[in-house]
Amino acid sequence: MTLTAAALFSFNGVVSKVILTSGDVSAPRLTELRSAGAFLCLALVLAVAAPERLRVTRRELPLLVFYGICGFALVQWLYFVAIERLPVGIALLIQFTAPVLVALWARFGRHEPVRKRVWAAIVLSLLGLSLVSEAWSGLSLDGMGVAAALVAALALAVYFVVGEHGVGTRDPLSLVCLAFFVAALFWALLLPWWSFPFGELGQSVSLLGNLADASLPVWALVLWMIVPGTIFPFALSIGALRHLPATIVGVVAMAEPPVAALAAYLWLDESLAAFQIAGGLVVLIAIALAQTARPVDTGRAD
Repeated sequence: MTLTAAALFSFNGVVSKVILTSGDVSAPRLTELRSAGAFLCLALVLAVAAPERLRVTRRELPLLVFYGICGFALVQWLYFVAIERLPVGIALLIQFTAPVLVALWARFGRHEPVRKRVWAAIVLSLLGLSLVSEAWSGLSLDGMGVAAALVAALALAVYFVVGEHGVGTRDPLSLVCLAFFVAALFWALLLPWWSFPFGELGQSVSLLGNLADASLPVWALVLWMIVPGTIFPFALSIGALRHLPATIVGVVAMAEPPVAALAAYLWLDESLAAFQIAGGLVVLIAIALAQTARPVDTGRAD
């Protein structure tokens, strides 16, 4: 289930990049669409299957608002900005350093016992990222894209930490649903729906790269992004937590960056240099160390 979720998330990164590169829908608008679509689908399922799970107490509101904005609205937007400017695999590698930040928060923010391997994770992640960015050549990657991916890693760490607290009082599916609602509302306030360029959704765009001769309407790509690219992988990754500890789910989910890089290579013809591939492997090792640095499995690690 975790591997399938990782594959769907990876493929969704390529689909999203095609939408963004077409120029018809901006990163904020795409985030707005994804948040609203995911919320509506999840809310419909819960309203039919277990409507009581959608009830919210006044005490929960501050956490849900903070979680929805930082853990969902900003994570998605920053990720879209990053993949628009960077190869998909590299953007995900940088963003996936979030577990290192979570381990540091556990050590210094919560004063939890953390295994010494966290320090090796920090060193390896910095080394790996320097190889990925080819720092010795003056950073060959787009600066704005790297900055977006780094801030996305910070926002993703917030997603992990706050989500860990949230599932202590609420089931994961309703938590995700309500967080998507907050994210959708956040973007609707910033970018009202009456100004949305709905006409652009009917435009056909090239699928780019090795599929440049083929085209699809933007709405079809958006539909894929929302259902198989968001709803299905979230449901699978949450369901996996019923069968595996969160740490193991997190380590298995590390398949996402390399799978995304492979998908981007096969579809978009995005290739990585040998040093970048080596750096990616080092970053993955660092993430694995960070995921297992906390001795107690208490949180979600999607």
